[in-house]
Amino acid sequence: MDRRSFLTKASVGAAAATTLAAPAIAQSTPAVTWRLTSSFPNSLDTIFGGAPTLARFLSEATDGNFNIQVFAAGELVPGLQAADAVMEGTVEACHTVSYYYWGKDPAWAVPAAIPFSLNARGINAWHYYGGGVDLANAFYAKQGLIGFPGGNTGVQMGGWFRNEINTVADLQGLKMRVGGFAGSIMERLGVVPQQIAGGEIYSALETGTIDAAEWVGPYDDEKLGFVQVAPYYYYPGWWEGGPTVHFLFNLEQYEALPENYKSLLRTACRAVDADMLQKYDFLNPTAIRNLVAAGAQLRPYSPELLEAFFTTSNEVYAELDASNPEFKALWDSIKAFRNLHYTYQQVAEFNYDTFMMTKANAGQL
Repeated sequence: MDRRSFLTKASVGAAAATTLAAPAIAQSTPAVTWRLTSSFPNSLDTIFGGAPTLARFLSEATDGNFNIQVFAAGELVPGLQAADAVMEGTVEACHTVSYYYWGKDPAWAVPAAIPFSLNARGINAWHYYGGGVDLANAFYAKQGLIGFPGGNTGVQMGGWFRNEINTVADLQGLKMRVGGFAGSIMERLGVVPQQIAGGEIYSALETGTIDAAEWVGPYDDEKLGFVQVAPYYYYPGWWEGGPTVHFLFNLEQYEALPENYKSLLRTACRAVDADMLQKYDFLNPTAIRNLVAAGAQLRPYSPELLEAFFTTSNEVYAELDASNPEFKALWDSIKAFRNLHYTYQQVAEFNYDTFMMTKANAGQL
């Protein structure tokens, strides 16, 4: 065979291969367009930002063929109705915290956060290696949903108060903006829980309509200006040791995806889950310094209060275990790992962190 003949045939072969490959590639990345409604305003770039980050990951991995249009809270539906919109098929997806829907069934709260559960590192270990994702999806499937962790804030702060609180007596009649399940615990100790949208909290504190409010943590709280109207900043947020934000998808729409898209979606959710926590861990240290400089007075919850909250939470859990098998299955699984997690954490992590904290406090870092 002469050189010219070989090159000609080689060129024809390459062209044929390209022609044959193109349909296969196209079939593997079909055009899919979904809508996602968030429970968060787009002004909170950390927690809201998980949804556009997911959309970007999916678009980049499929040459723009898997497209998710993201809508902030209120643009399509109110933030606290995000999961309902997915269940009803109004949208294919939402980015939310499932404890928002605990009023439908307390089991909704467990995969996200309930009082005195796990911290962020522990809850992620449970989700991914302790069967948490599968247990949660056994529950979500009954709602026509499938969900995957899509963010975590880390342990939250315990709220902004107009006045100091030290004892259970100080809670009597205290009007506090506090999220659902935690509010039901605090109500048993005399607090009057208030459900107020994030954008309305500042004015409610300023006018004295409420006496206290919890939101997220330093970075987000700084944006909302609470330090100007309620200077006492308590910690820790015992009701949210490691709150998981979820992406919830319409189960029928998810099952209709090709298998490679399902795998990509699960992987992208997992990447966003890690990304959000990393971002909060980077931003919160600067934000809390800013808040203290602006007048925030940091206060730990007293041992009396923490013990009261812990005891009351366990009383509620005992009642739910006896009456709600869905709740019990999820909570039993977390409890089985919780003791092991904290036993191990006090060996190496606690001692290393404590030593480094003393060095930081001594100005030696």
